[in-house]
Amino acid sequence: MALLLIVFTSSSSSSSSLSLDFYAASCPNVEMLVKNAVRSVSSTDSTLPGKLLRLLFHDCMVEGCDGSVLLRGNGTERTDPANKSLDGFSVVESIKQLLEVLCPGTVSCADILALAARDAVEMTGGPSAEVPMGRRDGRVSSASSVRSNIVDTSFTLDQMIHLFNSKGLSLDDLVTLSGAHTIGFAHCSAFSDRFEVDSNGRLKLIDGSLDKNYVAQLMNQCPVDANESTTVSNDPETTFVFDNQYYRNLVASKGLFQSDSVLFSDKRTREQVENFAESQEGFFGRWGESFMKLTVVDVKTGNEGEIRRECNVING
Repeated sequence: MALLLIVFTSSSSSSSSLSLDFYAASCPNVEMLVKNAVRSVSSTDSTLPGKLLRLLFHDCMVEGCDGSVLLRGNGTERTDPANKSLDGFSVVESIKQLLEVLCPGTVSCADILALAARDAVEMTGGPSAEVPMGRRDGRVSSASSVRSNIVDTSFTLDQMIHLFNSKGLSLDDLVTLSGAHTIGFAHCSAFSDRFEVDSNGRLKLIDGSLDKNYVAQLMNQCPVDANESTTVSNDPETTFVFDNQYYRNLVASKGLFQSDSVLFSDKRTREQVENFAESQEGFFGRWGESFMKLTVVDVKTGNEGEIRRECNVING
């Protein structure tokens, strides 16, 4: 079997290597097992693909793609308010339990999460992507590391560029990976910065760039007294389909977050947004490369980290 070697350098790690056939001898059916599991859970809960994709983003951007977001306990990444709404943990944990029976002590939780997120995209109509494997699981997970390493929905383009560049991701990757918002849901609080409450206790739009009909829809779904658990679709047009509708929404002034809308309003990224809005094939063609780059951010390999026996706790 041919070996694909991925070598990269980031701001916080030395050169590291992963390969597509890392488990060819030790656990040859790992990709099939993960894919079947994701397909099964997604057939009963159509929100899970979006949750798995978001979970990967929040893992890789903090401490690298090492499964640190999966760890439970006081002060871990999961306890930070920005991560409180993350979900999909049980899917990764159940896959890990199966693999511990079939290939004990072999497949990392970090690899499982990367594969599950890849499959989640494909199963919702998106493109397949190659995911090299060989990640080790991190032993450190700290809530204090979260805020400085993930995109806030109110970020400016410059703030996002700075953060992505620090992870070895380009402006092109930023626009492409933002397309992940074509599936998934967001809590009302995630875009509350675009509104304010007037003297009559009613919501008032601050950001005049949004389509007025879309604004009315959002205000209806997220009134002033909305329950904190209330969510809206990132993409109201094709909620459960991974496609290029996200970019069409941006062109139509229907970006849910400020960090979405700025991709169309800023001339540095507008052309790429327009190109993706016009060509789903173009978006899909770029997705695979950018997604793979995301999954290798600051990975731990070799003697670094460990292979956890359970994804939510480090080995004793």
